[in-house]
Amino acid sequence: MSASRWPRLVALPSILVALIVASPLSAQIGGRPAEEWAVTLESGRRLESLDIDNVVAAVQLEPGEVVADIGAGTGIFSVPMAKAVGPDGVVISVEIDPGFLPIIQQKADEQGLSNISTVLGEFDDPRLPRKDVDVAFFHDVLHHVEHRQQYIEALAKYMAPGGRIVVVDYDKNKPGNPHANQPELLIGPEDVRQWMAAAGFEPTREVHMFEEKFFVIYTKR
Repeated sequence: MSASRWPRLVALPSILVALIVASPLSAQIGGRPAEEWAVTLESGRRLESLDIDNVVAAVQLEPGEVVADIGAGTGIFSVPMAKAVGPDGVVISVEIDPGFLPIIQQKADEQGLSNISTVLGEFDDPRLPRKDVDVAFFHDVLHHVEHRQQYIEALAKYMAPGGRIVVVDYDKNKPGNPHANQPELLIGPEDVRQWMAAAGFEPTREVHMFEEKFFVIYTKR
């Protein structure tokens, strides 16, 4: 791991761990391959706590929309979002760990979904293949991005007019935050609002679903 690139990434509590890991990967996850790490990430208790179906429903995806799942991990949100947007829609699963990409693709194949594609992103740019993205989705990811403002501004250039960025993340203002002892990983809705405003987005809807997390949808002005 390059300490100069990611000096503050010291914990792996999120299912979307791959977004925060610099090369070489073994420096952060004990040398285990993505296939092995996925077993831990998809444990039954963890998946139940994420309330995946209700989160996807709350995003209010429309058939035919283009969605970017940022830090998709093993694709646990990519699959239900692909079903929500239907065969005319697209889900782009973005990861910086290439080991997760075949896992996502296998999951899509097992579900008979041809509308999921995978992209190997960069630390400060998702490198999306198109600039008409309707929804970009961050779930427990943004707090692990070091250059958050830069990343959001890079993401903005791929978004369609009226595009939405969805952020579900731990709120530094709420008790029970698993990063309480790591101030560099603490963010709140007020922080995200400032970053989004600088990139041309404004909050348009707040979803009250979790005690310890905020869930806000921002729309491109």
